Amino acid sequence: MAARKPTKPAAPIDDLFAAAPKAPKQAKSAPRAAKDDGTYSAKDIEVLEGLEPVRRRPGMYIGGTDEKALHHLFAEVLDNAMDEAVAGHAGWIDVTLHEDGSLTVADNGRGIPIDPHPKFKNKSALEVILTTLHSGGKFGGKAYETSGGLHGVGVSVVNALSDRLEVEVARDQTLYRQIYERGAPKTKLIDEGRIQNRRGTRITFHPDAEIFGKGAAFKPARLYRMARAKAYLFGGVEIRWHCAPALIKDETPAEDVLHFPGGLVDFLRAEIGEQDWVTADPFSGKVSRAGAHGAAEWAIAWHGGGEGIVHSYCNTVPTSEGGTHEAGLRAALTKGLKAYGELVGNRKAAQIQAEDVLGTATVLLSVFIREPEFQGQTKEKLASPEAQRLVEKAIGDHFDHWLTASPQQANKLLDWVIDRSEDRLRRRQEKDVARKTATRKLRLPGKLADCAQAGAENSELFIVEGDSAGGSAKQARDRATQAILPLRGKILNVASASGAKLQQNQQISDLVQALGVRTGSHYRDADLRYEKIIIMTDADVDGAHIASLLITFFYQEMPDLIRQGHLYLAVPPLYKLTQGGKTAYARDDAHKDELLKKEFRSNAKVEISRFKGLGEMLPSQLKETTMLRDKRTLLRVVVPEAEVKETRGAIERLMGNKPELRFQFIQERAAFATDLDI
Repeated sequence: MAARKPTKPAAPIDDLFAAAPKAPKQAKSAPRAAKDDGTYSAKDIEVLEGLEPVRRRPGMYIGGTDEKALHHLFAEVLDNAMDEAVAGHAGWIDVTLHEDGSLTVADNGRGIPIDPHPKFKNKSALEVILTTLHSGGKFGGKAYETSGGLHGVGVSVVNALSDRLEVEVARDQTLYRQIYERGAPKTKLIDEGRIQNRRGTRITFHPDAEIFGKGAAFKPARLYRMARAKAYLFGGVEIRWHCAPALIKDETPAEDVLHFPGGLVDFLRAEIGEQDWVTADPFSGKVSRAGAHGAAEWAIAWHGGGEGIVHSYCNTVPTSEGGTHEAGLRAALTKGLKAYGELVGNRKAAQIQAEDVLGTATVLLSVFIREPEFQGQTKEKLASPEAQRLVEKAIGDHFDHWLTASPQQANKLLDWVIDRSEDRLRRRQEKDVARKTATRKLRLPGKLADCAQAGAENSELFIVEGDSAGGSAKQARDRATQAILPLRGKILNVASASGAKLQQNQQISDLVQALGVRTGSHYRDADLRYEKIIIMTDADVDGAHIASLLITFFYQEMPDLIRQGHLYLAVPPLYKLTQGGKTAYARDDAHKDELLKKEFRSNAKVEISRFKGLGEMLPSQLKETTMLRDKRTLLRVVVPEAEVKETRGAIERLMGNKPELRFQFIQERAAFATDLDI
């Protein structure tokens, strides 16, 4: 047996400084392909071409597939026509909603180019624009000084999301036509021959049900409002509106010509209607920068009641989220009014802030700039620094002249804004005091029977009329989660009351204190002490009136409480029906008749008693019919997004301080009154 050489002892494990043993050499081998486990490989990588990304992810381009997104298609096509008008190449735009749900937008502009595109020699420029994202004539600034279209995706997105689109172009006395389906051309560009007295572009499209859902359709009223707003924004265009009469369900006209030479001033007067103004005239103006690379137009009115509203636009595109142009406006108005206050020696002017100036103002602002920067494809917020400089300089200079030209009007506005600033400072002081006393017992109205639960989740506040109803409700409630606040009589009508009366009203003060929140723009949903606010009044005319007054209060002073879904109406019974051992409750006459037919025998003698008020009900009856979660009926108060303006007008008409408007409302609807509770 051969002797083996002695091996070198291995380094101890705990010797941290020992040399690491050399790894044994391995034979070279060819690289092996990664094991395919069937879950993720190159075949899973998709490349979306043409308009396919739009159909797969429409939310990236129009913000979703809901009603708002559907109407955004119209905005994209209308913006292109408006760009032609603003550039001085079109004098009218024709909008037609057809009975089959398709929509036509036509203009008498230059018409989309139809000659072959230099980069795509087998396609016309028209086909490139309609089938290629990020194509258009608005990138270089040669074809348009200013435009609402920026990214070259607008009309191509409309094409992609329409099951059929037909385009007609009249150029050089020749008419061309082409048809598309879901973004793909179905015909070549057809030369329809010579045509006289016509030029421009006509696009007819029908939204695709595969994208927007079956039954999705344009709303005539919404389209009409959008078209009218565009006409206000540029006084040099005439928009001709046509709609199939069968589609109209409201007061929208079937035909109209929208032309407003007064521009935003006309828009402002239509927006605020009959409201009283703080100043005799609105503050309005228009400035164009040399070279036509920037322009601003504005119209502002301060009114006596309600929240302020700002509608802003850039290159006729609505910017609902505001942006830099609104920041310039706020700065100009605030600086101007503070400077005027200093000029006339009013020291309180130094405390003015932008929220005081705009808190009760209706503001319309429109700017035109080259190559604006927006946040997102839907262009709801302007981000161009240039817009802020343009607006602040233009409005600032004009506002200074407007104030000094009419001292009486300027002083009235200054006093009004200072009053708003003092209200703000007083509310802040009250909040500071409340914060300092937060460690001590919370101050609540004496008549409030609060619930035992500390947090807002699952808790409810019932607002009832009078101590009698309050007594029954307190006995009927679930003490753990239900609080009761009795109010004495009818509360103040805040729609017609002054700010001073509002502050002095004890009932409103008690209600605000019980809720734990502040009013107006200072409302914070996180401070609300209850999850549900339930108005529980008698099921008669007086009860309905009190409920109307309370709803008006919440709508005027705490609109976000309604938007967040916190406000409800209880539905107490009006009748009690008894026959033997059987009892049923009816909420109104129709319900009573229904119960008599369904729940009782036809020959049975049913005792019918009418409740005069909630205070007349036994606590057990009130609990069973109106307060017990499993059995009660609650109606949530909402303001539909599409009816905000109509709701505001109805509140002003029915609850405002002009009785002649209510009288007119009654006269117009007297013929429809069938049941009077008198």
